[in-house]
Amino acid sequence: MSEIAILSGSPSAYSRSEQVLKYLGTLLKQEDFSVTHISVKDVPPETLFSGDFDTPAIREIATLTQAAKGVIVGSPVYKGAYSGVLKALLDILPQDVLKHKPVLPLMTGGSMSHLLAIEYALKPVLATLKGYNLKGIYVLDSQIDKQKKNPIVDEDILQRTKKQLHYFVELVYKQNALAASLY
Repeated sequence: MSEIAILSGSPSAYSRSEQVLKYLGTLLKQEDFSVTHISVKDVPPETLFSGDFDTPAIREIATLTQAAKGVIVGSPVYKGAYSGVLKALLDILPQDVLKHKPVLPLMTGGSMSHLLAIEYALKPVLATLKGYNLKGIYVLDSQIDKQKKNPIVDEDILQRTKKQLHYFVELVYKQNALAASLY
């Protein structure tokens, strides 16, 4: 079926947000989607530091993202916003890399006081890249056990996450149907 790109903004290989993103990928694969995981860790640090958009790594990420039918972007909350390394990556991707794509934003954080980081930090930059933002998912660190196959241990958050993922899948299907009817 359609390809979904999952973009992780976590600089840590075994972070809570990374584990939740992998879990969402597993759920999407159960729905017969092909899923490509992309991480800021896949980009050489010198590329991000210098803002070099014309490297093989950046071209590959741009191609995978543009070819995807939907994109999930996740990050832990750092200083009230998404990770700086994610910002560095988003800054060097093409301006319309998310054009006409459903985008599901996800953030993980240590307290409810950072809940609005998804609204005031992550969603605006995704909209600037021409993505169609869904409501999004915010999960507290205390609601995640990164040792488990399903890392979301709070049942209410798990159900809300699945509901948002369902909306995301519906939009991907609608976008596919619309694109098919135009050709």
